[in-house]
Amino acid sequence: MKKATTAALVLIAGGLSAFPACADELVQWHTNSLTYLYGKNFKVDPPIQQTLTFEHASGWSVGDLFLFVDQINFNGKGANDGDDERTHYGEFSPRLSLGKISGINMAAGPVTDILVSMTYEFGKGDTEAYLIGPAFDLAIPGFDFFQLNTYLRKTDGGRPGDNVWQITPVWSYTIPMGRSDLVIDGFIDWVVDNDENSRGDYHANVHINPQIKYDLGKALGWREKVYVGIEYDYWKNKFGIKDGGYVSEQFVGETNQNTASLLLKAHF
Repeated sequence: MKKATTAALVLIAGGLSAFPACADELVQWHTNSLTYLYGKNFKVDPPIQQTLTFEHASGWSVGDLFLFVDQINFNGKGANDGDDERTHYGEFSPRLSLGKISGINMAAGPVTDILVSMTYEFGKGDTEAYLIGPAFDLAIPGFDFFQLNTYLRKTDGGRPGDNVWQITPVWSYTIPMGRSDLVIDGFIDWVVDNDENSRGDYHANVHINPQIKYDLGKALGWREKVYVGIEYDYWKNKFGIKDGGYVSEQFVGETNQNTASLLLKAHF
């Protein structure tokens, strides 16, 4: 999987080089943002967390790209019996559009495009994973966009959770509200078939993570978008650890996470 993902990234570079070296033609749109989150009642990790997130999203002549990096600070006792006060985690997610590359209209019913979706997960410690699979862009009434990504997961070094399937819908929905908008966007990561994996200590899990945010910048007449709101986080069997279960013979306890964080997000 690592080789397949690397090859796919090389394919993106090759596809880009086949087009004129003009940024206006290669990059069709892009946006960056910084988000600050403060929340309590997290599971497995320390319960109080502050997170600063950088996000980048862009549309290209051969597909699209999403990238985020979290810097997570633990309040109070850190992870690993207080040895770690912070951690980091990120994902790099390019997608190749079969419609854009071939020039063929892929629209059929609610499907507007068919893509090859890839993700590289990285962070502190033993967290690397490589994902690849088919994806579909869907036109659903009322939604700004709706993606349905499916992946085969491959972990670095054959860790638990290796060679299992993940389904990841991603969406955004805007509701006009007075002089501004309420935006509801987010994702669901559903790892569907872990209970039968060979290691037996990584279980099926679902992570639901929407943001509900008000565009304060638009309400105040600012040029850039500035959001305030909350991020809801529900994670059944967090990190694939069965609720009330064990990791490396150490009892973990409750791993079903159900919490919310205050949110401040600025685009630039």
